[in-house]
Amino acid sequence: MPKADTASFVCELPLVLSPSDERVMAVRFDIARQAYNACLAETLRRLDLMRESKEYQATRKLPHGAKGSPAAKARAVAFRAVNQRFGFREYDLHAWAAEHIKHEWLGEHLDINAVQKLATRAFQAAQQYAFGKRGRPRFKGRSQLDSLEGRSNDAGIRWRGDHVEWWGLRLGAIIDPKDPVIAHGLQSHIKYVRLVRRKLNGTPRYYVQLVCEGVPYRKEKSTIGQGVMGLDIGLSTIAMVAPDAKVASLEVFCGELRSSQQAIRKLQRKTDRQRRLANPANYNDDGTVKKGVKTWHTSARQRQTEVKLADLHRQQAGYRKSLHGRIVNRLMRLGNVIKLEKVSYRSFQRNFGKSVNFRAPGMFVCELKRKAGNAGIQVDEFPTRPTRLSQVCHNCGTVESKPLSERWHLCDCGIVAQRDLYSAFLASCVEGGRLNADQAKELWSGVDALLQAALSRLEQPASGGQMPASFGLRASAGRSQSRSPVEAGGNTVEAQVGVPSVGFNGKGELERDRPVTRTPRL
Repeated sequence: MPKADTASFVCELPLVLSPSDERVMAVRFDIARQAYNACLAETLRRLDLMRESKEYQATRKLPHGAKGSPAAKARAVAFRAVNQRFGFREYDLHAWAAEHIKHEWLGEHLDINAVQKLATRAFQAAQQYAFGKRGRPRFKGRSQLDSLEGRSNDAGIRWRGDHVEWWGLRLGAIIDPKDPVIAHGLQSHIKYVRLVRRKLNGTPRYYVQLVCEGVPYRKEKSTIGQGVMGLDIGLSTIAMVAPDAKVASLEVFCGELRSSQQAIRKLQRKTDRQRRLANPANYNDDGTVKKGVKTWHTSARQRQTEVKLADLHRQQAGYRKSLHGRIVNRLMRLGNVIKLEKVSYRSFQRNFGKSVNFRAPGMFVCELKRKAGNAGIQVDEFPTRPTRLSQVCHNCGTVESKPLSERWHLCDCGIVAQRDLYSAFLASCVEGGRLNADQAKELWSGVDALLQAALSRLEQPASGGQMPASFGLRASAGRSQSRSPVEAGGNTVEAQVGVPSVGFNGKGELERDRPVTRTPRL
């Protein structure tokens, strides 16, 4: 029987290595890369043979059936039999790795536990490809495998008090005795140990990650709120409405993240010029790359440029992850039930790759689920097709399709609201995958004032520049863009595509007695 899964968290510590230890670690990581590639090649070979067999083709034609039905069970049994016949199983690959890798020269540098975990990683990558969830896995190039882990803390890579022991290596760690987070991790039961290599400005640095059993340390200021909260995540904005906590907010998603796109773009173009100068025979007269097999040469200056480029990406990713954690902590202080739409972030990547690469909304949702699960907070993701929050009006039930350029909800029944804030409010009223219109009508009188206040607090992004167009707001003509476009004291909002001609009175309330206009679409 498989072991029961238990809650776990990671405690990371930097390691202190001598020059000789660094050389040994570099060799072992490169040997691990070759072992991983060998396991991946073997499991892909078995997968291709299985797909070409008549048994597999016949099994694919079996009826799917509903989940738990006899047809579904029969199909699953047939696939398990085919996998067993061709050895496309995790433990079959473990046995192959123990026979062909551990007893070869690769086994002189790696223990059997590390080899089997590498085999597991290779099999899981091939399995996701077989299920159609990911593309065909690629082999690791030089210095592309940067993590190694054992199966338990009893053999192989082991943590012993204040250092790591691994086949003759004794790697000391930097431990802050005053850090309660580190103290909590060291006092917990350690499941297994993972070694991680990161490149800081081209120099490798090694860390140890202790995968501990239990829940992570929670600081005193990280309280858990009570109530339901709706969340609407866009490409550049995030809206949250918590009717129970009487809080509503619309802000730039990771607005503090200063974009390094200009510097990154300059280094990318510089790298391309250096590559072309070093490999003129690989390009046609019009600048395109020649077809066929080519040999590429990399100059020393190109490698230096690539190191700078990688370091910029690392800094940007680290700061983005920190901002994600801050937003998640703030959300958990507002409620213990978080509701949001279940969207396809893979579709976001295909259609809005540049923005998704910069803000990473899918990674943010994964961080939200992880932290909420450890804190006992419920995260409900509901489908968008039956709810249609951006198209429906809770008051009269009218459903109207809106283009992305239309950023306001304007209904003939009198409901006027910013589109993202309104979707976040409706998300808090979704129950069982359906919108509870009666609950939304009951809460609207109090939430309407919250949405108005959220608009009146809008300010310029921390990185400077204009507000995102998805806010649906623009400063009135003649007013400096450096000031907030929505301020108390009569600061008006211009009519744009899908933006109502409304303003705010001296109390910061949205004026409703102005005629609502729509800009005609061209």
